[in-house]
Amino acid sequence: MSIRHFMGGAMVVGTVAAGTFGVAGAASAAPSSAAVTVHGGHGKGHGGHGGHGKATAPERVLSDSALVRASKALVHSARRHGDQHVTMVIMERAGTIRLVVRLRRSGPQTYESAKRKAYTAVAFGQPTSALTGNETIKQIPGTLVLPGGVPVKYKGFPIAGIGVGGAPDGRIDEAIANDVLAAIGR
Repeated sequence: MSIRHFMGGAMVVGTVAAGTFGVAGAASAAPSSAAVTVHGGHGKGHGGHGGHGKATAPERVLSDSALVRASKALVHSARRHGDQHVTMVIMERAGTIRLVVRLRRSGPQTYESAKRKAYTAVAFGQPTSALTGNETIKQIPGTLVLPGGVPVKYKGFPIAGIGVGGAPDGRIDEAIANDVLAAIGR
């Protein structure tokens, strides 16, 4: 089979899939909201029938302006909590890392700690401090149940996780994460 036959077949499959399942549209910006909607499907569906033909549900993600507020809040909060040398990771529900902020003099371990706390918070929809006694979650690769991770929720559903690592006490990491969460919600 030549590459030309392979590419032609892939294009046909892609075209059929796009027509059958819908294609995700562009994200629409929300002026001052912490979340933006990514639309999927074809709106009214095929043939103008309402609702039929939608292949994907809207997904809520953090806006770029929310991430800027998060960065600023991290710097201010770390300073206010005793000039902490921390790293923050914000991870979306799909596992995509949207933001990493590493403050000067933060240790090399702080990124991994923050990433795993963000993952745990968004995966389980709870602050990591609330999960510390859960032995099952501790066994799942990539999780970290030390304080410092908080979920970002939209209508009760976790859409992102904020993980902060590097302070000498996880309660300080979590206080900083909560300050960041408050800034995102503005």
